[in-house]
Amino acid sequence: MDYPTLQGKLIMPEYGRNIQQMIKHAMTIEDREERTRCVKTIINTMGNLFPYLRDVNDFKHKLWDHVAIMSDFQLDIDYPYEILKAENLYTKPEKVPYKSHRMRYQHYGITLEKMIERVADYEEGEERTELIRLIANQMKKCFLAWNKEVVDNRKIFEDLRELSHGKLDFTDDTFKLVESKDVLHNKKNKQQQQQQRKK
Repeated sequence: MDYPTLQGKLIMPEYGRNIQQMIKHAMTIEDREERTRCVKTIINTMGNLFPYLRDVNDFKHKLWDHVAIMSDFQLDIDYPYEILKAENLYTKPEKVPYKSHRMRYQHYGITLEKMIERVADYEEGEERTELIRLIANQMKKCFLAWNKEVVDNRKIFEDLRELSHGKLDFTDDTFKLVESKDVLHNKKNKQQQQQQRKK
């Protein structure tokens, strides 16, 4: 009996040994046109193994790349696409340039800090006031998610003043912020509901 482990390593295990053997056979065909026809049939068979991927962009292109990889780039045929080159197979992608922002308070996050800076430059008016109220409430919720204890509203307004470089200077009397107990109670209820759904 010929054990699979003795038949050599599978280059792309997801296609199985039969596909690899087909490609190996195609490489032995002398006539180039016949060889190309044979590989097209193999491509169709490979596509049938993953029918749910047919709607994915460049699916056929990927299959031709896989054939080239499984033939160790030795298959001499007329490829319908530009095929991946052997030297590019293991190259690392270029590093994604991430913007590094220093956050003063991790629990508020960079998005909230940017919102504060933007709103600080808005013209005085109802829209600006409402946005500040919403931001201050969100700051309190973020603080409670991080601290899980009651937070004094004065702390929120101090942070708001600091993050806006003094442009948003308000007191506890200006805005009515959400109550800490309400935020924590809502959070507890959500956690209980999630646990019940899991059961």
